[in-house]
Amino acid sequence: MWIPIVVAVGGAVALGGLGGLMTPIGPWYANLRKPGLQPPNWLFGPAWTTILGLAAWSAIIAWNAAQASGDPGAGRRVIILFATNALFHALWSPLFFRARRPDLALIEVVFLWSSLVALVVGLWPISHEASALIVPYLLWVSFAAWLNRQIVLLNAPFA
Repeated sequence: MWIPIVVAVGGAVALGGLGGLMTPIGPWYANLRKPGLQPPNWLFGPAWTTILGLAAWSAIIAWNAAQASGDPGAGRRVIILFATNALFHALWSPLFFRARRPDLALIEVVFLWSSLVALVVGLWPISHEASALIVPYLLWVSFAAWLNRQIVLLNAPFA
């Protein structure tokens, strides 16, 4: 009963922590030209905390629904969908901030965004509620991808 909660919350905390560690806001980032719609830096922490919290909640609901469904493959699909998303989530910040390659992060964000579409679509037959809880994450990453693209256009080339 408690294991899915511990795994989901632990995964969200780990992803949030890793994202924070991989996101140094130093002179390099401060000197990038950014679009007018760039949110203030302080907003990203609360936004990601909320989004990852909703994703953890979604994972718990999806896992419980999968276990109750009688479909032996449903739980495996939930794990694969969330693990794939976690992988792509974990890759973006190191590419953008540590490697200082917004151009490569822009390529990677396509995979992150696709993993979120896969989550929304893949969770829908298992739990409509779990699927809906991923939508804010998808919307935020869509906006983040646009910001990433604008930063690339305003500051290229990167190498």
